[in-house]
Amino acid sequence: MHDFEIKRLNYSPEICDQLAEILVEVVANNGSVTFLHPLPLQQARTFWENSFRAAERQERIILAACDRGKILGTVTLQLDCAPNQPHRGEIAKMMTLPICRGRGIAKALLLEAEKLAREHQKTLLVLDTAADGGASGLYEKVGYILAGSIPDFALKPLGGYTATKIYWKKLD
Repeated sequence: MHDFEIKRLNYSPEICDQLAEILVEVVANNGSVTFLHPLPLQQARTFWENSFRAAERQERIILAACDRGKILGTVTLQLDCAPNQPHRGEIAKMMTLPICRGRGIAKALLLEAEKLAREHQKTLLVLDTAADGGASGLYEKVGYILAGSIPDFALKPLGGYTATKIYWKKLD
């Protein structure tokens, strides 16, 4: 049993603010999640506002691990793929507050995202993660297969390049 619960999020200014703060903190700790440090809070908030608009259009699902109203981590299940890929979903923006890591939050979020993907008739999930400091170990432990690595794929938030690892998983 966890000391947190996994919830599907709907937009509210408070939730958006919490997610923006997590994004800023993860980037400040060199988490490779699209953005560079320093990440202005308003830019992070705009990202999440746009994500919630996509969720309202049924293009994605935003999940969070929460403890007494505080968001500890998040993951997004992207459902809206190309017309020739209706069976595929994508895992994105897996983030856990640095102080909360090692509690099983990311794994619980990932497993819930997989459950929801199945409910949306997705039979294949893909994701990418930074080779430097990414969550490769977690993904491999829960059955994701490494398709390959692309060198110098992105800039790390605090400088320098990182490769990205591409993973996939067939869902039962």
